[in-house]
Amino acid sequence: MTLAARPAGTRRGSRRRPRTRRWLATAGLLVLPVVFLGWFFAWPVTAIVWQGLAPEGDLELGVLGRAVTDPGVRSVAWFTLWQAVVSTSLTLLVALPGAYTLSRQRFRGRGVLQAAVTVPFVLPTVVVGSAFLALLGPRSPINAALVAVLGDEAPALDLRRTVTAILLAHVFFNYAVVVRTVGGLWSMLDPRLEDAARVLGASRWRAFREVTWPLLRPAVAASAAIVFLFTFTSFGVVLILGGPGRATIEVEIHRATTQLLDLPLASTLALLQLAAVLAALAVYGRLTRRAQVQQRLVASHTTQRRPQGRGERALLAANLVVIVGLVLSPLAVLVERSLVTAEGYGLDNWRRLLTDDTSTVLAVPAADAVRNSLLFGVSATLVALVIGTLAASAATLDRGRLTGLVDRALMVPLGTSAVTVGFGFLIALDRPLDLRGSPLLVPLAQALIATPFVVRTLLPVLRSIDRRLREAAAVLGARPLRVWREIDLPIVGRALLVAAGFSFAIAVGEFGATVFVARANLPTMPVAIFRLLGRPGVANFGQAMAMSTLLAAITATALLAIDRLRVGQIGRF
Repeated sequence: MTLAARPAGTRRGSRRRPRTRRWLATAGLLVLPVVFLGWFFAWPVTAIVWQGLAPEGDLELGVLGRAVTDPGVRSVAWFTLWQAVVSTSLTLLVALPGAYTLSRQRFRGRGVLQAAVTVPFVLPTVVVGSAFLALLGPRSPINAALVAVLGDEAPALDLRRTVTAILLAHVFFNYAVVVRTVGGLWSMLDPRLEDAARVLGASRWRAFREVTWPLLRPAVAASAAIVFLFTFTSFGVVLILGGPGRATIEVEIHRATTQLLDLPLASTLALLQLAAVLAALAVYGRLTRRAQVQQRLVASHTTQRRPQGRGERALLAANLVVIVGLVLSPLAVLVERSLVTAEGYGLDNWRRLLTDDTSTVLAVPAADAVRNSLLFGVSATLVALVIGTLAASAATLDRGRLTGLVDRALMVPLGTSAVTVGFGFLIALDRPLDLRGSPLLVPLAQALIATPFVVRTLLPVLRSIDRRLREAAAVLGARPLRVWREIDLPIVGRALLVAAGFSFAIAVGEFGATVFVARANLPTMPVAIFRLLGRPGVANFGQAMAMSTLLAAITATALLAIDRLRVGQIGRF
């Protein structure tokens, strides 16, 4: 009996050992991501919230109650909510026809337009605000055209500091979310389903309503949830384009911490925003799971056809007008404004970016801000790649509760107030190393925002690698390093480059946290643009436009590199 029991026990032990080794390997991979997330996110956010709600060391819930019942807080919360709802509705209204045009209609230049409409999404919010300041201000090309047509008596259009400007900027910023999310699915729906309904006597509208729309609805709802999340947490656009009484929760947190020094108010607003964001993320997760329902999909190039009939040609023309007028014209005006000087058109604003002039409001040469952004962006990208790769590898090795929890936790910084994170850095990061005032805070804050994109890019790729390929290579005598180099790296390598491109574009344009932690003598490009826009003068405005154009070009280059590097659905947005 004893001898017979030993092999069974040995077999049970042999099963446990691989499981134990896998768990230990997973735990080892998660050590650095957990430490990074805890030290640079959980601790700073907890510290600033606690300091606001417990100013004397003891929790005072009355502080929370007073802030919640304050009419000013209710007004800010209401404005944040309704402008997000209106922005989301307008974005869907404008972008859904564009999604159809770019996914189902074939015309010359479609690929270029599809890439161009994605550029605004990766633009820093400061650049978007600058573009609409130039487009909707008193010296805009629109006013120049009105004067040319109606003469000097033409009414001057000035939409700065208005809700209209905010809503237009939000539609501009999020147009690509709907076009890429809904259009990506729409381009792969089998057109024969709708054709069959037409053969059975259904009108074009009824066939769309009863056949196509139910298949698109989950993707539409998911994209609406994303747009709502971005507009609800809007900071740079509202800070630049909004006026008195037009502040979102994020902007009010910035005002409470920098101007009013009211930490209880800032903490309450941060908790309110975090609760709303977590609810939006939960809805987004549920809608995403619904969108993954199995359905018949076909290759996207087989569903496209040239516009047929007057109605489809009119729809194409209308969408081209929207794309040019809403999406491309702000970028064109940004470039045009960067060439305007006190004496007319010229390159003076661009020359200042390359000189050592310290007489501007930046107190450092503008070229230094460009160099700082590139240096911090590369550093943040490296940190995000290391943390994100470790987390994605752990999630691939073991799909247990621990890796799922860390995966979801890494997404939370996307919905947390960047202002809260930045200010928390200044308050909390004095132990175990005093990093307050250190230049390292800038790339660390940027990496915190970029890491979720690395995880989301690498995870499906790592999970798609067949383990039998590694096992076969090992049986043939390949060492682990060679197995990784010959099998994993050719697949994961391109995904790593895609993740690096996303991380760099996000890091270079990050503004909310960077505006707090960047030292005065080490400004980044978004911080420098904000400072220049805050000072009067044609030279300051022109230099802000030139730097915004350069920053837009840098992020657009990163986006184009991503499109060239991705394979299939890897890194698709």
